[in-house]
Amino acid sequence: MADAVTSSGRYYGCYRHKLDDKKRLPIPFRWRPEEPMEFTLLVWPKHPAGACLRVLPPERWAKLMADIEAMPNKDPNKTVLSRGLATRAALVKIDNAGRIAIPNEMAQAADITNEAVLAGMFGRFEIWSPKRYAQVEASDDAMVAQALQEMD
Repeated sequence: MADAVTSSGRYYGCYRHKLDDKKRLPIPFRWRPEEPMEFTLLVWPKHPAGACLRVLPPERWAKLMADIEAMPNKDPNKTVLSRGLATRAALVKIDNAGRIAIPNEMAQAADITNEAVLAGMFGRFEIWSPKRYAQVEASDDAMVAQALQEMD
């Protein structure tokens, strides 16, 4: 897994770490904020391989909430998303040892047991079970060349 530098709340690279008995997961040193910060942790079910945990720093969580709030009140997705995300979110802080504690029900939903893959996504990151991430990585590898060609 690649080791890459982050700056200004950017998450680059991919890391694999073990969880301890309390489901605490080390956050890569270069991803840790200089000041104490709460991240929002969400079960993210949007991949055919299965759910992962999406980790949003405060500014990304605020943007997501603003995007939902901007939806028309008559749009039923507004209520569904508001309730669905708010009731399934957890606030996590990085402890003095550089770890976050993953709630048991979230770990179960993402099939995370004793090991996890942390995948950078620029302004946020995801936490995957190694098995699911292997599927995602294979799928991404097959699609990234085509996606880059379409950007030109």
